[in-house]
Amino acid sequence: MPRPTAAQLVYGSCTVIFSTLAMLLLSQTSSGLGVTVIALAALALGLLVAMTVPLPKVRTTEATTDAPAEAPAEERPVRGRGAEPAPQEQPVSTAL
Repeated sequence: MPRPTAAQLVYGSCTVIFSTLAMLLLSQTSSGLGVTVIALAALALGLLVAMTVPLPKVRTTEATTDAPAEAPAEERPVRGRGAEPAPQEQPVSTAL
Protein backbone atom coordinates (compact mmCIF):
# COMPACT_ATOMS: atom_id res chain seq x y z
CA MET A 1 0.00 0.00 0.00
CA PRO A 2 1.53 3.36 -0.99
CA ARG A 3 2.13 6.07 1.57
CA PRO A 4 -0.47 8.85 1.77
CA THR A 5 0.35 12.10 0.01
CA ALA A 6 0.32 15.49 1.68
CA ALA A 7 -3.01 16.31 0.03
CA GLN A 8 -4.58 13.15 1.42
CA LEU A 9 -3.37 13.96 4.95
CA VAL A 10 -4.65 17.54 4.76
CA TYR A 11 -8.06 16.64 3.32
CA GLY A 12 -8.55 13.83 5.82
CA SER A 13 -7.51 15.94 8.82
CA CYS A 14 -9.71 18.87 7.81
CA THR A 15 -12.64 16.52 7.30
CA VAL A 16 -12.20 15.01 10.77
CA ILE A 17 -11.94 18.40 12.49
CA PHE A 18 -14.79 20.15 10.70
CA SER A 19 -17.17 17.20 10.69
CA THR A 20 -16.59 16.62 14.42
CA LEU A 21 -17.31 20.26 15.20
CA ALA A 22 -20.40 20.32 12.98
CA MET A 23 -21.85 17.10 14.40
CA LEU A 24 -21.19 18.14 18.01
CA LEU A 25 -22.81 21.53 17.45
CA LEU A 26 -25.80 20.12 15.58
CA SER A 27 -26.46 17.23 17.94
CA GLN A 28 -25.84 19.25 21.13
CA THR A 29 -24.81 16.05 22.89
CA SER A 30 -23.06 16.18 26.23
CA SER A 31 -22.81 12.49 27.09
CA GLY A 32 -19.55 10.61 26.76
CA LEU A 33 -21.14 7.97 24.56
CA GLY A 34 -22.52 10.57 22.15
CA VAL A 35 -19.15 12.31 21.84
CA THR A 36 -17.44 8.95 21.26
CA VAL A 37 -19.88 7.99 18.51
CA ILE A 38 -19.47 11.37 16.82
CA ALA A 39 -15.67 11.16 17.05
CA LEU A 40 -15.63 7.67 15.54
CA ALA A 41 -17.98 8.74 12.75
CA ALA A 42 -15.75 11.74 12.00
CA LEU A 43 -12.65 9.53 11.90
CA ALA A 44 -14.35 7.13 9.50
CA LEU A 45 -15.44 10.02 7.30
CA GLY A 46 -11.92 11.48 7.33
CA LEU A 47 -10.45 8.13 6.34
CA LEU A 48 -12.96 7.81 3.51
CA VAL A 49 -12.13 11.29 2.21
CA ALA A 50 -8.38 10.70 2.46
CA MET A 51 -8.60 7.45 0.53
CA THR A 52 -10.75 8.86 -2.27
CA VAL A 53 -8.42 11.78 -3.05
CA PRO A 54 -6.93 10.98 -6.47
CA LEU A 55 -3.44 9.53 -6.30
CA PRO A 56 -0.75 10.77 -8.68
CA LYS A 57 -0.49 8.65 -11.81
CA VAL A 58 2.47 6.28 -11.99
CA ARG A 59 4.32 6.52 -15.26
CA THR A 60 4.64 3.25 -17.09
CA THR A 61 7.63 2.52 -19.27
CA GLU A 62 5.97 -0.28 -21.22
CA ALA A 63 4.82 2.07 -24.00
CA THR A 64 8.30 3.52 -24.47
CA THR A 65 10.15 0.20 -24.61
CA ASP A 66 8.51 -0.78 -27.90
CA ALA A 67 9.75 2.35 -29.69
CA PRO A 68 13.26 2.35 -31.17
CA ALA A 69 15.89 4.07 -29.06
CA GLU A 70 16.94 6.45 -31.82
CA ALA A 71 15.37 7.42 -35.12
CA PRO A 72 17.30 6.76 -38.33
CA ALA A 73 19.35 9.65 -39.72
CA GLU A 74 16.79 10.49 -42.46
CA GLU A 75 13.93 10.84 -39.99
CA ARG A 76 15.75 12.85 -37.34
CA PRO A 77 14.86 16.58 -37.39
CA VAL A 78 17.71 18.99 -37.96
CA ARG A 79 17.98 21.52 -35.17
CA GLY A 80 18.39 25.18 -35.95
CA ARG A 81 16.63 25.12 -39.32
CA GLY A 82 13.10 25.70 -38.10
CA ALA A 83 10.43 23.86 -40.05
CA GLU A 84 12.60 23.08 -43.09
CA PRO A 85 12.96 19.37 -43.83
CA ALA A 86 16.44 17.96 -44.08
CA PRO A 87 17.68 17.78 -47.69
CA GLN A 88 17.47 14.33 -49.23
CA GLU A 89 20.35 12.88 -51.20
CA GLN A 90 19.49 12.33 -54.84
CA PRO A 91 20.79 9.20 -56.61
CA VAL A 92 23.44 9.96 -59.20
CA SER A 93 22.57 8.66 -62.67
CA THR A 94 25.03 8.43 -65.51
CA ALA A 95 23.77 8.55 -69.07
CA LEU A 96 25.47 6.26 -71.57
